[in-house]
Amino acid sequence: MTALEILQKHWHYDSFRTPQEEIIQAVLEQKDTVALLPTGGGKSLCYQIPGLMQNGICVVISPLIALMKDQVAGLKKRGIQAVAITGSIHENEIVDIFDNLLFGKTKFLYLSPERLQSNFIQSKLKQLTINLIAVDEAHCISEWGHDFRASYLKIAVLRELFPITPILALTATATDKVVDDIVRYLELKTPQIYKKSFVRENLAYQIYKTEDLFFKLKQMLTKIKKPTIIYVFSRKQTKELSDYLNTQNFKSSYYHGGMFASDKEKAYQNWMEEKIPVMVATNAFGMGIDKDNVKLVVHMTIPQSIENYMQEAGRAGRNGKKSFAVLLYNDTTIYNFEKQVAKSIVAIPFLKKVYFSLNQHFRIAIGEQPEKQFILDLPKFCNKYHLNLIETYNALMTLDREGVLVFETDFQIQSSVQFICTNQELFRYEKDKKQLKKLIQTLLRYYGGIFDNPTFVDEYFLAKKMQTGKSNIVKLLLVLEKDHIIRYLKKDTVSAIRFLVMREDDKVINRIKKRVLLRNELKKQKKDAILNYITNDSVCRNIQLLQYFKEKKYTECGICDVCLHKKNNTKNVKKVSQEILELIREKKSCSAKDLVFLLPFPEGTILKNITFLLEQNSIKKNDANQYYIN
Repeated sequence: MTALEILQKHWHYDSFRTPQEEIIQAVLEQKDTVALLPTGGGKSLCYQIPGLMQNGICVVISPLIALMKDQVAGLKKRGIQAVAITGSIHENEIVDIFDNLLFGKTKFLYLSPERLQSNFIQSKLKQLTINLIAVDEAHCISEWGHDFRASYLKIAVLRELFPITPILALTATATDKVVDDIVRYLELKTPQIYKKSFVRENLAYQIYKTEDLFFKLKQMLTKIKKPTIIYVFSRKQTKELSDYLNTQNFKSSYYHGGMFASDKEKAYQNWMEEKIPVMVATNAFGMGIDKDNVKLVVHMTIPQSIENYMQEAGRAGRNGKKSFAVLLYNDTTIYNFEKQVAKSIVAIPFLKKVYFSLNQHFRIAIGEQPEKQFILDLPKFCNKYHLNLIETYNALMTLDREGVLVFETDFQIQSSVQFICTNQELFRYEKDKKQLKKLIQTLLRYYGGIFDNPTFVDEYFLAKKMQTGKSNIVKLLLVLEKDHIIRYLKKDTVSAIRFLVMREDDKVINRIKKRVLLRNELKKQKKDAILNYITNDSVCRNIQLLQYFKEKKYTECGICDVCLHKKNNTKNVKKVSQEILELIREKKSCSAKDLVFLLPFPEGTILKNITFLLEQNSIKKNDANQYYIN
């Protein structure tokens, strides 16, 4: 099949978007390629299409487990076999996966860069026919990128294993310095570099400073009754803001990385099907989302960098229709942002303390590198060693990025069951309990050794065998536990740690010290860049963003808040004042909020005109903070 036929069959698209077709052609011609495509630019198609067109398997390196799972699920829905090897998969399962890759019809293998470092994984890869190596989020390989990961520096091992297999590096945001690092560290051979302009002509970047963030948000949601994403900083904020919006009659749900998979899926599907059009989320929401009619993206908190902002804002308007990326802020927002950045900057002494405490907590000896994965109750760990929770989380993320350990925040513990009664007690217990007896017999039939050791069980499998629902199986298992027949540990999502280097305490941290200090400095630079962008209300937003990414050609967009303000200043000064006076006259009195809500002008423009009219004694303000005609 041709590339276009595959696109029509699996994705139901009638045509490619430039430069997608050129990138696919370069890959098919066995050329190393770097593709810089903005969010929504169809990066995944650039490796999925050539992967399907050629014999063999496409290996995709991705830093995010959630993204890998989303991609695999999306391919399977289209009837394309794909698999992801994440940290929670055990070695015996990996053997089965590679057997299926070798003898089955699987076309895509997703791997984390950490998993790639395993000699066992590398030996298994060498047995496969690899047609393409795709490195997603390739900016992670550069210390100048916004999400550097030391493990990415070791991806070049694939060049040694497969010297003639083309490598495709993909990213949504990268400066020239980052692109140079991608080429160098991946050892790309005379690569083709495709860079699509970051110009989004249909996307209006608008930034408003307002003391009442919620009022401004409600104003926008009232006007734009279309699919919306609202980004906030913390998991707690997602639920709180969603609950508030629901009380205000806006159908809203929430999404963050700490939710159960079933709850995430439900929230995601309701939003995709537009049963609930407003999604309040952390930046965990957005990876792999294939929805082109998002009309509005709102940032209620400040993103960590311009790169993050571009990725998140860029999820609006992928269908080419006019859409809005709005950021709301005030002095408190900036203060909280600067405080967050300060906490994310990990001091070397604190990093050493956290690393030492981890080894003590899990009783790891000097010179030892355990193979097993450890479950980490982070709040209890911090309480035990008198560590600040947020700073410790950031320290663990730093150790993860620097390749010292793998820190998983959504590790799935499989359910386990062990019988804790005797055979005689079990016989007496099940005698008069028909449904429980059937479950007991099913457990004993399909799970050997369940009397001797905790044994992993699958509630869905048990439900299928007993022709009932999973929720009923869980209820029955809980009854058995309550009656002291079994010990039942229900499947849960936890944090997990896997060490990648042997314990050497300070020596381990000293090896990464230079990079950590560089990253700290980079965080400060990126903080200054995003704050300068937000507070600079004299230069077109589009021009500011393009200048950041060193684009040479740019013109004023005409639709951002800066451009609109200029238009209003030159054309509508009298009109704004006249409409304010007419509205106050009609309503007898109006608050500033009423005027902002009811008039089709930027908030700043309205407030300036109110001040002007007060100075001219055209209006006055009463004790209820409402304006009336003088």
